[in-house]
Amino acid sequence: MKTFNKSKLLYVGFALIFGIILGGLFFGDSDDDSKRHHHSENEEQTTEWTCSMHPQIRKNEPGDCPICGMDLIPLQESNTDLDPETIHMSPRALELAQVQTQKITRSKVYKEIRLNGKVQADERRIYTQASHIPGRIERLVLNFEGEAVQKGQVIAYIYSPELIKAQKELFEARKLAKTQPELFKAAQAKLSNWKLNAAQIQKILNADQPIEEFPVLANVSGYVDTKLVQLGDYIQKGQSLYRIADLSQLWLLWDVYETDLAWLNQGDSLQYEIASLAGRKFKASISYIDPVIDPKTRVAQARVEQSNTEGLLKPEMFATAWLKARDPQLDSALVLPKTAVMWTGERSVVYVMYKSDNGLDFKMREVLLGPDLGSSYVLKSGLEPGEVIAVNGTFSIDAAAQLAGKASMMNPAAAEDHQGHNHAGMEMAEKASNSQEKIQVDKSSNQAIQGLMEGYFKLKDALVADDFNAAEKSIETLSKRLRATKMSYFKGDAHQLWMQESAAMNKGLQSMANSQDLDEMREHFIRVSEAAVQLATRFPPLQSSWYIQHCPMANSNKGADWLSKSEEIRNPYFGSAMLTCGEISQSLKL
Repeated sequence: MKTFNKSKLLYVGFALIFGIILGGLFFGDSDDDSKRHHHSENEEQTTEWTCSMHPQIRKNEPGDCPICGMDLIPLQESNTDLDPETIHMSPRALELAQVQTQKITRSKVYKEIRLNGKVQADERRIYTQASHIPGRIERLVLNFEGEAVQKGQVIAYIYSPELIKAQKELFEARKLAKTQPELFKAAQAKLSNWKLNAAQIQKILNADQPIEEFPVLANVSGYVDTKLVQLGDYIQKGQSLYRIADLSQLWLLWDVYETDLAWLNQGDSLQYEIASLAGRKFKASISYIDPVIDPKTRVAQARVEQSNTEGLLKPEMFATAWLKARDPQLDSALVLPKTAVMWTGERSVVYVMYKSDNGLDFKMREVLLGPDLGSSYVLKSGLEPGEVIAVNGTFSIDAAAQLAGKASMMNPAAAEDHQGHNHAGMEMAEKASNSQEKIQVDKSSNQAIQGLMEGYFKLKDALVADDFNAAEKSIETLSKRLRATKMSYFKGDAHQLWMQESAAMNKGLQSMANSQDLDEMREHFIRVSEAAVQLATRFPPLQSSWYIQHCPMANSNKGADWLSKSEEIRNPYFGSAMLTCGEISQSLKL
């Protein structure tokens, strides 16, 4: 029994040892895998996402900026070992930003030109159908515009006393034809002068009596373009009855802007589509280009002649054409895709890619652009053949550079050292604090300013609503209130401030009143808002709390302020396009 127990225990012991060994082989790395898994998760969780326009926004996952609605981008850690003007982006960041690159090469220069135009009747094929017989219109065969007509067809019947008399003379002359043949020929010639052909004259002779309602025959085939007479009208010899257009060949007239004129030449081929003939493409060549520009539309017209024997095309149809035009003076050049270019006012910049030990780096570079080729530009200077640039995702690269404090589109200068930046900020803050010193005014002055502000808020709300007409009315109202405000209301420092800001506001309002669209109006609203902010901050007390709000993307990405009676952001510089872009920069509490 003891022997059995010992054997059994020995067997169980070996089984346990063998199981531990197998478990180690199969599951020994589980802890390490778990650690690596958790470490990977931690790495994923440490990625921060931010907005390029509002860097204060920080999230642990991708999404939209709660202020302006733009896509969030991954926040990159600054690498002090890199060139201070170079931005490094990880492969994951490049993938998320959908960055694409392209090598700069020299190629043939073609400009992609898109033209809008209309189908028109060929002016050389528009005819006036006149009556060569004086009299009264007894019947009209063609009664409406657009009716088809064939050459030789009867188009009207005319009662003409003069023609009846001439027919009677013809009959009398025929009786004397043997003895006085010249008289008979003269009677026939008189009818011929009224454009009666030989068959019509013979018909009169065969009838042996005057035809009272004489038919008028069409001289050409086509369609009635204009009906010029009515039934019962008395007409003179040579008076027009109809205008008839031959539509078997038509013109297409294209509007050509001044910037494209140098690229177009007579004989250039183009392809076009008709809006109402979806799927059909037509080819033609430019036969004529206007030598003058329309002073109102600022365009010249290019003409194409198109056969229309099938009758598919009709005058006034809208058409769109495309062509690749060449400048004979520019054979080949370096060409830059438009998607690669970022505009900063007068400057144009691109991001050049470099390969380093850390991966891919990008550096901003200013370039000088030449002619616009449609989807690209001719490059005059700034890049060399073979260099690689970002052609997609450039804004994300620029945003990463901006967040890293490096040279970017909005901040072309490299970031200053942190200490110097703080000193500058303190000086600016001190200067701003001094400029906001309150100036006490009396009740009349305060009421005048309050009235101005109410007019300003209505103007601001009209721009928020994208309402051009309402904005025009608000400009007029605010201008009247500004002119009605007496300078005598303001004394001392208040007088100086009022003179300065009222002049600035008035100039801005005048520019807004002359604006042709909302974009131009919003550009001048910046000056009006600057004056309004100064008046609101310097002349207390307020009747309610107001807020100075700021949009960093307004004023060509330089940023601009405006006043609001509500904390809610409603952007007047972009309206519905970016309604909530902005933030409160200062509260003016009651």
